[in-house]
Amino acid sequence: MTDEEVLAEFRAADALLEGHFILSSGLRSPRYLQCARVLMNPARAARLADALAARIPVEIRDQLQAVVSPAMGGVIAGHEMGRALGMDAMFVERPTGSFQLRRGFALKPGQKVLLMEDVVTTGLSSREAIKAVEEAGGRVIAAAALVDRSNGKADLGVPFFPLIRIDVPTYSADSLPPELAAVPAIKPGSRANPS
Repeated sequence: MTDEEVLAEFRAADALLEGHFILSSGLRSPRYLQCARVLMNPARAARLADALAARIPVEIRDQLQAVVSPAMGGVIAGHEMGRALGMDAMFVERPTGSFQLRRGFALKPGQKVLLMEDVVTTGLSSREAIKAVEEAGGRVIAAAALVDRSNGKADLGVPFFPLIRIDVPTYSADSLPPELAAVPAIKPGSRANPS
């Protein structure tokens, strides 16, 4: 799948938004990709996951034993990646502020894991999820995401394979350009603003 084909999937789902958005990192952006909308259609989600699975080098794919994603945004993307790779998909969640496996999910000691995200902006959630996988006994050997919007800056500590990289400027709340500051900010994501 080319970048334009991936963007066409987002456009077809009305998932490529323009405005003033507060990202889960707290940064602000004039564009937002709403992965929940693009993933709500199972056939579209399957196409995207299959295309992303094909981008993971075979030498890594052949080692993988499970997919783990962070809740909430990564759950569907992780499930679809598990389907595409033919392996179990689990998720970590934050019942008390830090990620952990729950709901009977468990990893065998040393089990090789793909961390699957919907969108990576700063990489903070991904690194926190990787830590939770390691605390649960697993070993993250690679990460993947539908969208990398980090402008190439996210360092997850493992090989990272996004389906598409979209370089959209981000700003702190106190350094907005005037045209963005003039637009009311909305928070489309699933996590409260960091304080």
